[in-house]
Amino acid sequence: MNENEAPEFPAQVSKTQRKRQMEDLQDLGEALVKLSQSQLEQIALPEDLRAAVADCRRFTKHEAIRRQMQFIGRLMRSLDAAPIRAQLEALRGQNALATARLHRAERWRERLLEDDAAVTELLHEVPGLDSTRLRQLVRQGRQETALGKPPRAARELFRVVRAALENAEEPAVAGPPEDIQGRM
Repeated sequence: MNENEAPEFPAQVSKTQRKRQMEDLQDLGEALVKLSQSQLEQIALPEDLRAAVADCRRFTKHEAIRRQMQFIGRLMRSLDAAPIRAQLEALRGQNALATARLHRAERWRERLLEDDAAVTELLHEVPGLDSTRLRQLVRQGRQETALGKPPRAARELFRVVRAALENAEEPAVAGPPEDIQGRM
């Protein structure tokens, strides 16, 4: 060993740092417990962790839930939490995208009920939309609002707009790219 070189020691993690890491794992476990059953099934988890999460969902007493959350955190210490965290973030991103789509359809519905020009704009943006049905729903929605009736046509308008926007967003399923077709 050279005089100028410092001896290489493994990096020691302080007790505070270890405790913070354990609390982060426990928080990740809590996020798993709060997921719906269908969302939880989308995440790849070891069987013992999946069973612990299911048990925690069954508990109603505060102390039992707290102990089970600590147990989940302890189980997570023995595995790599990065893939679980990434899957959870992807799931949250999907939920955010779905929420954004709903908000977009809602804004379109409001614009359609307030402005005549919005009908033309939407028909231009979504070419396959049935213009007669759209105009009929807009007219009925405006009448319901004016008469103070329940918004049955406005709800139907929302469904039509949402479906049209979702269909417009889906990429067309195509065959292989042209350069590959020539080689086949």
